[in-house]
Amino acid sequence: MTKRVQRSVILTAILTGIFLLYTVLIKVVDVQAIGPMNTSVGFAAVNGWFFRTIGTSDLFYTISKIGGIISLATAFLFACIGAWQLYQRRSLMKVDKNLLAMGGIFLLVILLYVFFDKVPVNYRPVLEDGALEASFPSTHTMLACVIMGCAMIECKEVVTRKDTLQYITWFCWAVIILTVISRLLSGVHWFTDIIGGILISLAIVSLYYTLVLAFRPKRTKKPKTKENPANS
Repeated sequence: MTKRVQRSVILTAILTGIFLLYTVLIKVVDVQAIGPMNTSVGFAAVNGWFFRTIGTSDLFYTISKIGGIISLATAFLFACIGAWQLYQRRSLMKVDKNLLAMGGIFLLVILLYVFFDKVPVNYRPVLEDGALEASFPSTHTMLACVIMGCAMIECKEVVTRKDTLQYITWFCWAVIILTVISRLLSGVHWFTDIIGGILISLAIVSLYYTLVLAFRPKRTKKPKTKENPANS
């Protein structure tokens, strides 16, 4: 394991620890029944003030949905690339390791999506079709940040043209920022749910980057040749 990989592993562990600590704090700090149907919410003063200030917005909710669709379409594109490689190379082990790692990351996101839906930390500040719905972390935020973040890392590995890579990077950042901000301003999540979505995304993207670093072929050093005295 190279030093760069080791540093990335440590960073991933730190980011994961920060998210877990943050989740615990959500359950114990300033917990008040300010949610619909008197549901309890952590950091109630901050969340309550923010929700009262911005309210809800159908426009930003729709924009956040569009960002989510773009993110899912991006994930589907990479899945198609992986499937095409599998078809051509006739072996799963011959598919690019980065794409296999990305598939594993997306599977992890799905599992976390289901887990937090079944084990709600917070409920949304608004009812969905008259019913409570899990809100922490913002899975919409997590989807956009993880998928587009991984896309940027992967494209940096395979795209050789600097101008093309720059456009791709701008596009990915635009989707992330647009989705996160519109999700926040839509009012369907508490402020701390959005922060939670960002924190868990950082940990997951860092994990993917660690895998990419680990899969990079090692550079072999060229043997040093002694200078011929006759030529000096």
